[in-house]
Amino acid sequence: MNRRMICNILGKILLVEAALLALPALVAMAYGEAAKPFLIPMAALVLCGIPLSLISHRSKALYARDGLAIVALAWILMSLFGALPFYLSHSMPTFIDCFFETVSGFTTTGASILKNVELLSQGMLFWRSFTHWVGGMGVLVFVMAILPTTDGHEMHILRAEVPGPVVGKLVSRLGDTAKILYGIYLLMTVVEVVLLLLGGMPAFDACISAFGTAGTGGFSSKSLSIGAYNSPYFDVVIGTFMLLFGVNFNLYYFLIMGRARDALRSEELRIYLMIVAASTLTIAWNISHQFSSFATALRYAFFQVSSVITTTGYATTDFNLWPTFSKIILVLLMFTGACAGSTGGGIKIARLVIFCKTALSDMRQMMHPNAVATVRMEDRPVNGKVLRGTHVFLVVYMLLMGASTLLISLDGFDLVSTFTAVISCINNIGPGLGDVGPMGNFSEFSPVSKLILCFDMLAGRLELFPMLLLGPSLWQGRRRSLLR
Repeated sequence: MNRRMICNILGKILLVEAALLALPALVAMAYGEAAKPFLIPMAALVLCGIPLSLISHRSKALYARDGLAIVALAWILMSLFGALPFYLSHSMPTFIDCFFETVSGFTTTGASILKNVELLSQGMLFWRSFTHWVGGMGVLVFVMAILPTTDGHEMHILRAEVPGPVVGKLVSRLGDTAKILYGIYLLMTVVEVVLLLLGGMPAFDACISAFGTAGTGGFSSKSLSIGAYNSPYFDVVIGTFMLLFGVNFNLYYFLIMGRARDALRSEELRIYLMIVAASTLTIAWNISHQFSSFATALRYAFFQVSSVITTTGYATTDFNLWPTFSKIILVLLMFTGACAGSTGGGIKIARLVIFCKTALSDMRQMMHPNAVATVRMEDRPVNGKVLRGTHVFLVVYMLLMGASTLLISLDGFDLVSTFTAVISCINNIGPGLGDVGPMGNFSEFSPVSKLILCFDMLAGRLELFPMLLLGPSLWQGRRRSLLR
């Protein structure tokens, strides 16, 4: 492993986080609040980051193992340092609570231990939601945009951080790809902020809501989430942008380059929109008796479907009170997730489509053993490596979910609360059902359970393997050939 290069990149990442903390510090000062809880972590990050970033390295080459190690360690370190402002300001009872909230922020999960969000200072509210925006596209993707070339092997970092079964470059240089992705991400965020301002939302709340929407995270400045505004306009704007941020960002690049036909030909996009439309109409029909009109039911159904399938976690109503049929649809959407290459979590539409097509292909081959079966996606044959990777991901995903549910059950919560707490964290959704529903929180879980859920959130955001492989075997040289 190129340990010196790993330390060098981690040092630069810590310096980037120090720079990011300057924004909430400025917000705190603008509102007349103490900036010390942000300045101390900034100083600590600089003191740790500079020596690491100055470590010289003969080779800039990075291999698969290096990419896995960098991504896993970077997200853990960022969460540990990112928890310090909450801890130093005494915003939360324990450091584990602060760590849980920060991991939930960076991984765009949106699960919270806070019972009353409004008690946080403006600076802390800003940092809490800003972590969503930073983690949405991936901080390492941002750092890659400013890092020097590493002989083309930085693709291993992108594969370890960007969600989806297949990762590719938009242009020949990966650094330019990262700049394009973040440019689109920033532009869409700004447009949403402007639209919310035009609807009368306060500027601070508009930024907080846009950060949560862009990162598909779900942290809000209100305990009642978006429902606190009770505005059809905000519901439509935020609901629409949640869907937009759940789309593969490569398709937006195609639109910008005038390749609309390539974007509209996306099979994953068509299935994604079909699932949203079918779920919205079905739930609206099922809950219509709870509202004054079908139009109102449709409004709440659309927002909640958009929120859950994109794993954002915003809420405009307590869907815990909806009929069982609607709640089951929402739970299924928690597993489905958004498109690959988006800021959303979950298993991803592309993986599920590949998995279903593979199953159908195998069943057809049972009836016609001599037939040559080919799984196709986007009118192209799916690579055998991608098929194996999809199956391995789903198997590991189910094993992790089962093990986590078993361990969390020791806390004594009911089955619905325990199970949905785990799937909401692995899929980076935030709210579940029962005690962890949209009007509940995760504060009553034990410290050990919170750490397990933190691992689940990180594993879910990083596509499982960087976190699961972060052990002694990753650093042993004799296994290099297996992970290159």
